[in-house]
Amino acid sequence: MNKICIIGVGLIGGSFAAGLKKANKVASIVGFGRDENNLAKAKELNVIDEYTLDIAKALDGADLVMIATPVNSFKAILEMIKPHVNKKMIITDVGSTKGSVIQIAEQVFGYMPENFIPAHPIAGKERSGVEAADATLFNHRRVIITPGKNANTQAVVTVSDLWESVGAKIEIMNEIKHDDLLAMTSHLPHMLAFSLMDYLISSNPEACKYAAGGFKDFSRIASSDAVMWRDICINNPDQIVKHIEGYQKSLDKVANLIKNQQPKELEKLFLDAKSARDSWLKD
Repeated sequence: MNKICIIGVGLIGGSFAAGLKKANKVASIVGFGRDENNLAKAKELNVIDEYTLDIAKALDGADLVMIATPVNSFKAILEMIKPHVNKKMIITDVGSTKGSVIQIAEQVFGYMPENFIPAHPIAGKERSGVEAADATLFNHRRVIITPGKNANTQAVVTVSDLWESVGAKIEIMNEIKHDDLLAMTSHLPHMLAFSLMDYLISSNPEACKYAAGGFKDFSRIASSDAVMWRDICINNPDQIVKHIEGYQKSLDKVANLIKNQQPKELEKLFLDAKSARDSWLKD
């Protein structure tokens, strides 16, 4: 590609840009955002080639624009870029919810543009910001693409090819399946980590001083970006609440086994869980 514009050069957008530069897939990568200091830092780190605070300049001649900002900002961003995009310019994103992204696009454009190819990389760190950008972040990680029914086939191929060039494994599914799976495997664990920390600091702020490695491992993702996770909750509420309630039933089951002094049943539950996790780690 000749030129790609990335709106929101943070951990994910910056890592994508760094990966593309490493793979020599794009002649020029321009960053756009509200924070000039962040954009200047991205250029200094050689994550992007140039930056601008002028959206018309950022999109002029671009083959593709990636939106890598919190999902609640998408409506304003799509309204901002709408006058400057054409059918030849691919629009894509990295949002953690896909149903809401498609709904927002339909609101702004009046339909789902055939050149808008939603995507979600299943990768990240608890650290955020362009300083955490890593060209290898997506190596052997899944990227789920959720094209609309009218999606341009070549645009899907192009987006897939770019992600594959930074080491990702592509999977295509509809947005409903995506949002349900991610609510279970990504959104729920973050809710558990955040709520665990909330429980500790509200019950006994001194407790963290006595926590060991297991607590550190479990609570790691509570260091994730609060704004991003706020937006994910607001944009995928039904699925997240469904799985929180489902998990609560599992906790109730464990509590009852402990309360009723049922060691064999507890051991079986723990062994089944260990076996399932060990098997997953081998995949």
